[in-house]
Amino acid sequence: MNYYLAPLEGITTYIYRNAYHSIFTPMDKYFTPFLAPKQKKGLSSREKNDVLPEHNRGLFLVPQLLTNRTEDFIRAAMVLREYGYEEINLNLGCPSGTVTAKGKGAGFLAYPIELNHFLDEIFSKLTMRISVKTRIGMEDPDEFETLLKLFNQYPLEELIIHPRVREDYYSNLPNYRVFEEALQGSSNPVCYNGDVFTAQDFGKLQSRFPRLSAVMLGRGIIANPDLCRECILTSVSETVPGSAALRNAAGESESKEIGQKEQYRRFHDRIYREYQELLSGERNVLFKMKEIWSYMIQLFSDYQAYAKKIKKSETFRDYETAVNALFREQGVISNGRLSF
Repeated sequence: MNYYLAPLEGITTYIYRNAYHSIFTPMDKYFTPFLAPKQKKGLSSREKNDVLPEHNRGLFLVPQLLTNRTEDFIRAAMVLREYGYEEINLNLGCPSGTVTAKGKGAGFLAYPIELNHFLDEIFSKLTMRISVKTRIGMEDPDEFETLLKLFNQYPLEELIIHPRVREDYYSNLPNYRVFEEALQGSSNPVCYNGDVFTAQDFGKLQSRFPRLSAVMLGRGIIANPDLCRECILTSVSETVPGSAALRNAAGESESKEIGQKEQYRRFHDRIYREYQELLSGERNVLFKMKEIWSYMIQLFSDYQAYAKKIKKSETFRDYETAVNALFREQGVISNGRLSF
């Protein structure tokens, strides 16, 4: 089984990725939050900064592009190739209204003829490996039958499927029936993405789809950065030497040696310190940290009062007081067990 870190806008930046990679179980692949190349302008300085090779040493990083214009995709891809990237990902899954209204992200799925022309042109003009991250349609899961036939026409590196339609956003259950049909009918390798929040969720997923060879972890791993290790330990078929399971042995030992809560503390402190070095102004740094805490706070016992204080903090001093109290006074919950 291969494990990937999903792209989450504003969260999984190179600062987050590097901190995660050095402290928790390394991922097989990391995907950038989407890069949105502008017509005649290419990538922004912030986007270039996120993909610079010197900011991603030791990571298998896949830049993700969000566009419906072939010329913009190709231009950005060539820039990324100059940086040394050999694989890029097309975002066909973003459900944001401001994105889909422009026919991008999941909005592109509503125009299969145009999408087919887009894929035909980028595959004919680029020699890089291209993967696709997609939802199963805009409004109706039955849309995916047509979309899968379209994807099967091209030699995708991978087809990463979040089995919801755009109208679901992140509500309702993933459509496992459609995903199973895709897993059986795809001529390209398939990766699953969506609603893996616990190791138990992963175990059920793997039991249902024993042929599955890759899973992308998103909101679940932001909430619990140790989730990949827990999934591996729960896995019913992870037996291949040299896989992430073997790599995890060191991570498991570190967790036992320093304590899981200390791992989270080191993780937080590194990200907090590096954002202070990168960003100007307390407000910008705290905005980034509050985004992460909106997920990760759920790791802790009796976290509600601390969450309010973190959310309301407007200075480093108030923020640090709240975070220090949380780590000092509460335990962390892992696989249903509480430890201090």
